[in-house]
Parts: sequence; C-alpha cells; structure tokens
Amino acid sequence: MVPAMAISRQLHSVADAFGQQGWHCEPVEGREVLTMAFEAHHTRVHLHAQAFPNLNALAIVAESPMVFDDLRQSYALELIMRANKQLTLGNFEYDLDRQLIIFRITNLFDKEVYDSDIISSMVHCAIAELDRIVPLASVINRTGDDLLDDLSIPLLLEREDLLPPVPDYDGSEEEEL
Repeated sequence: MVPAMAISRQLHSVADAFGQQGWHCEPVEGREVLTMAFEAHHTRVHLHAQAFPNLNALAIVAESPMVFDDLRQSYALELIMRANKQLTLGNFEYDLDRQLIIFRITNLFDKEVYDSDIISSMVHCAIAELDRIVPLASVINRTGDDLLDDLSIPLLLEREDLLPPVPDYDGSEEEEL
C-alpha cells in the first residue's frame, strides 16, 4: 500500500488494486505516479502507473534496459516497429537516450475509482509484452556482426521458443511476475 500523501481518488484506486494483488509500490512525490518492479521470466521490469485524473485515464509503462551498438540499433528499431504491428492494445517504444525498451498501455475509465481487474490486466499485459520482446532483442545483440545481414526480423518475431511461460492467474498459487 502507498504511504499516506495527497493523491487523487484515481491514483488511490490504483494503489488499492496493487495492494489487492500483493504488489508493493512507491509514490513519486509531487506526481500522480506509482512505481514498482517485477522479476519477469526474462528480465527485470521497472513499472510506472500514472493517473491522469482530469481524463480518468491510467497509463502503465513498463521498462527494461537494453543497449544496442550502432550496428544493431536499426535492427532493434525494426523489431520494435514490427512488433507494434501485431499489437491490439499498447505499444512498444525504444528510448534512445536512456537505452530502454518500453511497453506502454493506457485505458480510459468512466468512473473516478478505477476497476481493479482492469488495472491488474494492464500490469500483466505490460509485463508479459516486455518479457516477450526482450529475448528477441537479445538475439539481435548476440548475433555476430558478419551474420546481421542474414537476420530476418519477421522470422525472429515468429520464434516461440523464447516466449515466457504463460502464468496461471486463477489465484490458486502466488504469481511471480
């Protein structure tokens, strides 16, 4: 649960939803933002939940560091752009300045108190999508310089052997995200 401070009803509902899941979060002072971290299957995920009370909107942003050298950066950006074409909800980004792969998902709510199931689903989606793309990006980093021209990004996106296992969300056992 979030320490007592002046936050909107919207962000308070996000903190409550996180608490229901047993997720520890920290507020960002002076902002409508909560932060937390998860250990996913392939990577550590730093997550931000930002409420926009005037819109009744919530953005979940999951980040993971990934550095690409000049030779591999264009391949990584192609991977991210092609992965976005496959998405229905959310999007991938690459922050060139901070060298982070990012997944962002936003939802508009019709009430000031956000639905905890939707919040949890957004978090699970963000973590799963980021955990799906990181090993593919790692393949780009591990590919030898002399083999990069032979690397097919569309075929890389079809690989299923690097997908993380699908967690069981029925509540019967504690999840490790």
